[in-house]
Parts: sequence; C-alpha cells; structure tokens
Amino acid sequence: MYLSSIQVKNARHHLNMSQQELADAVGLSINPIRDYESGTKLMREDNMQKLVKLFDEGGLRFTPYNGVEEKPKEQIVTLIGREGLQRFFNGVHEHASLNGGTIVMIGIDETKFIDTITPEFSQDYLARMTEVLKKRGDLEVLSIICEGDTNFCASEYNEYRWISKDIFHDVPFYIYGDTFAIMDFEVKPGPQITLINSPAMTKAYRKQFKVLWDKAQPVNIGGQ
Repeated sequence: MYLSSIQVKNARHHLNMSQQELADAVGLSINPIRDYESGTKLMREDNMQKLVKLFDEGGLRFTPYNGVEEKPKEQIVTLIGREGLQRFFNGVHEHASLNGGTIVMIGIDETKFIDTITPEFSQDYLARMTEVLKKRGDLEVLSIICEGDTNFCASEYNEYRWISKDIFHDVPFYIYGDTFAIMDFEVKPGPQITLINSPAMTKAYRKQFKVLWDKAQPVNIGGQ
C-alpha cells in the first residue's frame, strides 16, 4: 500500500503525533516525513511500508479519496492460554494508565492467576498497577473473593471483600471501561478469556456487582 501525502498527514494527526514523533517511531529522520507531507519528495517504498504498519497497529485504516478512519473495535475477542492472560492484564494496565476509573472483579483466585501468568509477570504487573494508582489518584480496583481467602496479592492497589462460599463461583469476571471479560480456567487449552466491548453489558454487570459488593464482608487485611 502506498499512502498519499494527505493520508500520511491525517493519519499522523489521528494518532496525535508530531512529524518528529512519527519519524522516531519508525526509525527515520524527520526529513522523509517532512518532505513527503509537503510534496517536495516521494517516499521510498520500504519507508512507506513502515508507516503503513505503524498506522495499522495504531488502529487506522485507509479509504478511497485520501480517506483515513479508525478501525471499528471488535465487539468480541477471545484470548487463550498463558500468553492470552498476560495480554489481558497488559490491556487492563493500559486502560488504567490512560483512563483511571473503577475496575471491578469477582470470582477471583489470585494464586491461580499467578500460577498461570508466572510469578515474574505477576510481580511486574503489580508494580505497574501500583505505580498507576500513585500517579493518577483516580483509580479504584474492587475485588470480591471467596470467604476465608487470605491471598491478598494485590493489596497495594486493590480493595477486597469476602462473599460467602455458597454464593462464590470460581469463574472470574472483570469490568474495566466498556469491556466485560469472563474467564474459563477449566476449558482445554486454557484459560480462555472472552472480552466483550459493550457499554450496555458493562453497565448492567456493574449494577449486579454493586449489589454483591454491598452484601460482601469488608476485609481488614492488616488484621489477617
């Protein structure tokens, strides 16, 4: 694909990048970007493909008549296995970093998470999320776990409550932003994480979570 100078300029603006930032992102000097956008020179094919790849990964697509638009978000995405669970947590961290807000979860067994994503990834993730909490100040993470569970692995940024064993089910779901995620650790290969982008669904499940949260028992971690 060979983009017009107008498409390159508009795509750059879509991603809120300066000419220098775009050049740095693809390993070029600023001159090829500046010259092409101004119409002074053509761009080499290999450099153009670097731009195309960057814009594609940035969520853009190109249409006739010099058009540029954001790709429609996938409504349902499925992630599988250890790599999938790590991708999921990286996505949660990215959302928290950019947006803050309230993240809620229920059905959590954190030791199972750690065993799957590896202790090394877990420690790195916990450190990153703790840093987000310190920097933003508007991040809230609420977690409903099974009564008696004392594995408060993310207590630096996570508020826990216990729910009775007869209600608790070890099928975790998360809500962050407009994303609802549910996890199945029993399926093979697993775990399987299904992400659904739906403002209506997240609104409904946040209400259900609130009912359970209000019924759940606050946990005094310092007293455990």
